[in-house]
Amino acid sequence: MPSANSRDLTTTLVSGLKKMIADGDLHHGARLPPERDLAKRFSVNRASVRQALKALEVMGVVRQRVGDGTYLTQDASTALSAPMEFLLLVDGITIGELYEARRIFEPELAARAARRHTAEELVQLEDSVAEMKCQFESGSLTGVAAGDQRFHRLIWEMAGNRVCLRMFVPLHRIMTNSFAVSWSLHDYAAAIASHSGIVEAVRSGDAEAARRSMSEHLDRAESVHLSAAKQAAARAN
Repeated sequence: MPSANSRDLTTTLVSGLKKMIADGDLHHGARLPPERDLAKRFSVNRASVRQALKALEVMGVVRQRVGDGTYLTQDASTALSAPMEFLLLVDGITIGELYEARRIFEPELAARAARRHTAEELVQLEDSVAEMKCQFESGSLTGVAAGDQRFHRLIWEMAGNRVCLRMFVPLHRIMTNSFAVSWSLHDYAAAIASHSGIVEAVRSGDAEAARRSMSEHLDRAESVHLSAAKQAAARAN
């Protein structure tokens, strides 16, 4: 779990970057000052700055290029204004808690999508899975992750509950950004198959099948995510 100091520094970095953008000192795609300069600015050591930058990279605020430096992403302003994503990162919320929250709501949302979807929405859902398969075949994990985000957002839109939509979009975005750097092609192949099963249940209007398919999908995804996290921790040690 992140320490209070690391959370405070990441919060300070976020505030500092937002101010630099507002003042015109930084623009989208610009390179950040070197770590040593950031450490001096915030009166901390470089290791602490490096840890905070890693958190911002997961959030999609910055992108680190080996041997070149750290750059603001094109959508940094959007990411910096997403407090829920930030809280998920810095408050030490576990993978298990994230999936528990999703299991509480998402199977029911899938069931509602099966009952409430329009023909146009169903076509969009089918297209999202087709795009995931296309990205998978081209070997683009980030492309598959983007398709995964689109798929789940469509399910939530089809369910017709705007509160759940606002709650889960940032949560799911941060999780799939993590998938894109930790999952394998084999993991994604299984995930795409799960999505296809959900589509079939929605297409048939079978709410119970949609609920069950989503629940099984989340169970498999959590298992893969936990395994990837353990492997990453083992490599780090």
